[in-house]
Amino acid sequence: MLTGKHLIAGDWVSGPGRFKSSPAAGEGFEFSSASVAEVDRAVKAAEEAYWSYSALTREERAVFLERIADEIEARGADLTATGSAETGLPTARLDGERGRTTGQLRLFASHIRKDDFLDLRHDAALPDRKPLPRPDIRMMQRPVGPVAVFGASNFPLAFSTAGGDTASALAAGCPVVVKGHPAHPGTGEIVAQAIDAAIRALGLHPGVFSLVQGVGNDLGAALVQHPLITAVGFTGSLGGGRALFDLCAQRAVPIPFYGELGSVNPMFVLPAAAAARGAAIAAGWAGSLTMGAGQFCTNPGLVLVMEGAEGDAFVAAAKDAVAAIGPQVMLTEGIATAYRQGAERIGAAKGVRAVLTSMCDRRNASPYVFEVSGDDWLADHTLGHEVFGPLGVIVRLRDEAQLFAVARGLEGQLTCTLQMDEPDTGLARRLMPVLERKAGRILANGFPTGVEVSEAMVHGGPYPASTNFGATSVGTMAIRRWLRPVAFQNLPEALLPDALR
Repeated sequence: MLTGKHLIAGDWVSGPGRFKSSPAAGEGFEFSSASVAEVDRAVKAAEEAYWSYSALTREERAVFLERIADEIEARGADLTATGSAETGLPTARLDGERGRTTGQLRLFASHIRKDDFLDLRHDAALPDRKPLPRPDIRMMQRPVGPVAVFGASNFPLAFSTAGGDTASALAAGCPVVVKGHPAHPGTGEIVAQAIDAAIRALGLHPGVFSLVQGVGNDLGAALVQHPLITAVGFTGSLGGGRALFDLCAQRAVPIPFYGELGSVNPMFVLPAAAAARGAAIAAGWAGSLTMGAGQFCTNPGLVLVMEGAEGDAFVAAAKDAVAAIGPQVMLTEGIATAYRQGAERIGAAKGVRAVLTSMCDRRNASPYVFEVSGDDWLADHTLGHEVFGPLGVIVRLRDEAQLFAVARGLEGQLTCTLQMDEPDTGLARRLMPVLERKAGRILANGFPTGVEVSEAMVHGGPYPASTNFGATSVGTMAIRRWLRPVAFQNLPEALLPDALR
């Protein structure tokens, strides 16, 4: 049962304002909109919860994460129905995303049962060392404090209320305050009910998790500027993320802002691969480009292929493959409007030729494909700005020198993909140092949509793909964002954390 209220320190409360959801299907539901007062109460409760929650054993935190997963699964049918109505995403996608969400929670439970993430180090005392003795120094990672998490529009479960940011922060020992995304407030509330049930079942401090909802920028600004918030996790647009990043940096006590802001995810189709299997690559690209109406941060919106007959054949095959994809419902009318505006911007740029255009009706989106020469691409850096949706730009390269010029001119990316066959190995090897500088994940002969949740995954990259290129928002290494090293020098064993004794 939806209440339309906020969860703050175990209580379901209303704020002073109201907003109505705009679902893809059915009637909207009225939700309370939080004010600075609700944010303040939630963050202060998180600060109070920190002292007991950070002191829990790793096993106790692992059990908590697993209980959240169980409670989410118990609400599976309601989550799928509500999420599908709010976002227009198909039920199969939401069922799969729910499995990813509970899988992340259980993965972090397993991860913290081991002590690898603590990075334990010990320099034993050397009392007889000359000219000075060495003290006993032990080091480990400790939780930073209350964390703010922003729900994402395109993943109502896996990157939102109990998504990867929340799961990794709770695993680290940090209480969390989530600012729900107004695209799917009902889904966010149901997940918050699951977390609340887990907290109550295990007798934890209720301030360990709160959810506040609302529209507009003031709520998010109040959250990141609250002096008790110690770090922020965000997945969303470059504009919104950069504004919050700047607020974090301008605080009296600046804090880290871990923003994942999107990418055009370039795919390099090297000559031998284009000649041998260009049509198959084009078909695979079309599927990846249009998956989920292109509303993935790993959407491969940029293709680089040489001029000539093989490149022409690739463009023709890509046009046919993308043209077979019908209209799809986008997450919000605002996203659909921004998509149409982005397509108009790209299509009006100098030297850009429309390969495939379409008509978009309100919240529905059909794909676009554009083609541009390497010279015109290099002359207009705005062509590399992300358009969130199923829009692809194919850059035709004159020669290898221009290939390297375009690659070196790319902004930071979440992913870069090489489509290559064995004769392309030498070219690919020379290209690798450039790609390593540009992206957090490099793929060969695949497509970047679909991010494995695992130990080795990196979902981040140089700015503007993310605001901190040393971090990832997917995979177990995501826990490092919410930890800081503390050294303990000559402390009696009784005062040391258990893991250092």
